Amino acid sequence: MAKAATKTIKVEQTGSPIRRHSSQRETLIGLRLNKIGRVAELQDSPEVRGMINKVRHLVRVVGEK
Repeated sequence: MAKAATKTIKVEQTGSPIRRHSSQRETLIGLRLNKIGRVAELQDSPEVRGMINKVRHLVRVVGEK
């Protein structure tokens, strides 16, 4: 059987974590983002979607595969 291709999401940080709650800063670090303009390619899973939803005002989804 062939392996199923894993879906990925590209996320870019657009906002600063300054003056944000520490849990939002930690979520950005968990998403491999900690500077404005940085782009991370992440595996598409419910956990990652939840993390993106938590900091949706600081990031934008660039693309999905």
